[in-house]
Amino acid sequence: MPLRLPLALLFLLQLLLSMPVHAGLLGIFDDEFDAEKKPWEELQAQLPVYPAIAQALPMEVASARPTLFFIDPKSIAVSEDGVVRYSLIAKSSSGVLNVSYEGIRCETREKKLYAFGRKDSAWSRNRFAKWEEIRPSRNPQQTVLLTDFFCPQRDIVNNTQEAISALERGIHPRAER
Repeated sequence: MPLRLPLALLFLLQLLLSMPVHAGLLGIFDDEFDAEKKPWEELQAQLPVYPAIAQALPMEVASARPTLFFIDPKSIAVSEDGVVRYSLIAKSSSGVLNVSYEGIRCETREKKLYAFGRKDSAWSRNRFAKWEEIRPSRNPQQTVLLTDFFCPQRDIVNNTQEAISALERGIHPRAER
């Protein structure tokens, strides 16, 4: 003789058995709308026009002397992904120029090298580009850009003009020295 359960008890049993599945699905669904839990995604970096040193802004990096550093203001981009991208020009005491297109992510204090400048004034993409920690002893120029210009007090500048103004002044007004 088959076991017969009252309809209300059968409904309750079915409800209890399905709860863990629904609770798990609701948790996954909620995560899709939680901006704090959503993984960070980097925007595709577009290479800028190759920089002209005559129009670049000088940047003081005392620990890297005698090398001089410049930033091309036309290349600076403050992106929605929280990255400040820029062209960096390094000039050695013998006059040799090294040009690169880089990015700094203020939130994580990391840098990325997107492209190298070539002698024919063109870009060569870095095939091994990845985010790396900015270390003052190894990356003095990126450390200065991070602390004094693009990420004062660990906050990203609001826009490109704010970054350019900080470079023109020689330091961001909120930078700590």
